[in-house]
Amino acid sequence: MGQESGHGPNRDVAATSQGRLSARPQAIAQPGGLPVGLSRLGLEEGRDGLLFVPRGLDPARPAPLVVMLHGAGGEAAHVMGLVEPAAAAQGFVVLSPDSRLGTWDVIRGGYGPDVAFLNRALERVFAGAAIDPGRIAVGGFSDGGSYALCLGLANGDLFSDVLAFSPGFAAPAVTTGRPRIFISHGDRDEVLPVDKCGRRLARVLREGGYDVDYREFGGGHVVPPEMVAGALARFFS
Repeated sequence: MGQESGHGPNRDVAATSQGRLSARPQAIAQPGGLPVGLSRLGLEEGRDGLLFVPRGLDPARPAPLVVMLHGAGGEAAHVMGLVEPAAAAQGFVVLSPDSRLGTWDVIRGGYGPDVAFLNRALERVFAGAAIDPGRIAVGGFSDGGSYALCLGLANGDLFSDVLAFSPGFAAPAVTTGRPRIFISHGDRDEVLPVDKCGRRLARVLREGGYDVDYREFGGGHVVPPEMVAGALARFFS
């Protein structure tokens, strides 16, 4: 990798093209800029996304954040429901953006608009809520699981954990840090076959030195509740 140099738009574009995110949590004396409960992000008129903020966030105890990414042809609501009940009970924030088009940019040919939009969404969350910089996870299902792996591996200095449910691949342009990785996959998945996807990814990532928790379940291209519970338990461990 080449050295980073300079500042401004050119550097931002270069970072975005590598899947790099610049948004970071900040100290907030009086949070409250984000609506409590489930709401739209409010960044775009069309494809936008959802945000869930539990009640009673204490700025003296910054909250964990989970970023959830939907599958191909999906939208934020398809994955928000997987974690919203746990977020309300355990007190963590959930950000779920919509992809700009039918699926995530790298799957369509290269990093760019989805990285930029996610960065905007993260900046909004970080400006309105006290977030624990050591407890930020990126997760997703199917294409969203693949994209979570891509972004998590590229931004291990931001994400402590990656929660990949039935992912197909991981293709980070760069790697940074060593996030912990949770992967679940159904042994009868006909969309993304387990042997070519979940099993192979777990093996390759372990060989690369990552801390991987791989769990296989009996079933197809789905996200069983127990896999979500297992991923979150590991995230909070």
